[in-house]
Amino acid sequence: MIAVLATVKGPYIDWSALSPVLALLGGSVLVLLAGLLRSRFTREQLVPFLALAAFGATIGLAIWQWDADTLVVAGAMRIDSLTLLSTLLVCATGVAATLIAWRGQAARELAHGEFFALMLVSSAGMVVLVAATNLVTTFTGLELLSLPLYILCASMMRSERSLESGLKYLIIGSVGSATLLYGFALIYGATGQTGYRAIAQAIVTHHVAGDVLFLTAVAMTIVGLAFKASLAPFHQWTPDVYEGAPTSVTAFMSVATKTAAFGAILRLFDTALLPAVDDWRPVWIAIALLSIVIGNVGALGQSSMKRMLAFSSIAQAGYLLVGVVVVTNLGVQAVLFYLAVYLFANLAAFAVVAARERETGLGDDIGALRGLGARRPLLAVSMTLAMLSLAGIPATAGFIGKFRLIESAADGGYTWLGIAIVIGSMISLAYYLPVVAAMWREEAEPALAPEVDTRTGLPALAGGSPEADRPRAGWEVQLVALVLGAAVLAFGIFPQPLFDLVQSAARGLGLL
Repeated sequence: MIAVLATVKGPYIDWSALSPVLALLGGSVLVLLAGLLRSRFTREQLVPFLALAAFGATIGLAIWQWDADTLVVAGAMRIDSLTLLSTLLVCATGVAATLIAWRGQAARELAHGEFFALMLVSSAGMVVLVAATNLVTTFTGLELLSLPLYILCASMMRSERSLESGLKYLIIGSVGSATLLYGFALIYGATGQTGYRAIAQAIVTHHVAGDVLFLTAVAMTIVGLAFKASLAPFHQWTPDVYEGAPTSVTAFMSVATKTAAFGAILRLFDTALLPAVDDWRPVWIAIALLSIVIGNVGALGQSSMKRMLAFSSIAQAGYLLVGVVVVTNLGVQAVLFYLAVYLFANLAAFAVVAARERETGLGDDIGALRGLGARRPLLAVSMTLAMLSLAGIPATAGFIGKFRLIESAADGGYTWLGIAIVIGSMISLAYYLPVVAAMWREEAEPALAPEVDTRTGLPALAGGSPEADRPRAGWEVQLVALVLGAAVLAFGIFPQPLFDLVQSAARGLGLL
């Protein structure tokens, strides 16, 4: 027995290549332990600072490993420039979400240690999901991503809407995960492989591309990933969950989850399932068109900013999917570039929404933004740039991003998909521009004093904002809005550094 055990060796693990993931997981443990200390200063100040330090350390380690292209843990994960760029985007989102949540009600109710530890664990799951080159690892990353988010969505435990948000996300997310897992099982049944490269070889060798079992597997995989990426017609959970979850959590989900989901879609479909491209491409095209139409039409007339941004995110996901279906290096670059500029605009918008939630009794209603240009011009400028970027107006980063997506569609022979992006962007002006008009042309509505729960002494959560007890947003929320608003403008005028970054990252898929 001893001799047998002596001959068993575990897989070689490149710890330096895995260091970004380890920093996130190690940071989550440290944050959780720090949150157990009794000192109020430690819980409310040190814990968020440690979370920021963990995200910052991960960013530093990702930059340190930038030129790496390594298969780790027996080929289960690939640490390359695509993984590392996704890590940078996820951690940048985590930094912004941590700053927004720092003085938020959600972190106080759930407990600061648990709140920020869950955010770090979810971020680690996102990195694993993008890095995965094996079906088992992919599902592991998906669950590591999802489970903490279910809890974070329900972290406002005195709010019925927050609890409803977490429950809906749990139920629908579980259905999506089960569908994806069933699809993975059928892929294994059709090909006999779980590794991405081995699956691609098996599709060619055994001619399974047109097999009914394989087509069913691909269809179920598409449905599972479409749930996670908030793509129509699997988007029904998105508006309710975005509206009910704490604003900091919604901001984190809206960007980081999409980054992870599209990284996984690129890795899986442009590597493992690439030989069957003619089978899955029409399905993704149909989903992209549905997402553009449903997202833009659904956002019209929404008075809740979070619901409007939820429908907007569905349309934005449809635009991103255009870069996936062309299956070219330019398409991959366009997707990664647009994910970055979407981060700037969306997080800037959510930061302003969070600031107004804390300063008024109007919650996330568009009425909270009325007259903002006169009272808080810097916040109004940040929100204006965010709305214009999401709409794709020239001189903003969003315009460059959409132009790249249209260029990739035309280059890949799908010019009509580029036209769909243009039409969708034109429709989006009908709900982005009223936000700008409300800030600069309309007078502010009188703030509503939040009702106080006599049992808890906290603001009542039915009616006003759950964070309306604070007369003014903290400097950190305003900093997020101002910095990201400036990034929208800077990369709209000087996009070349971001072009160079995504060009390097796109080489990870080998589509050059």
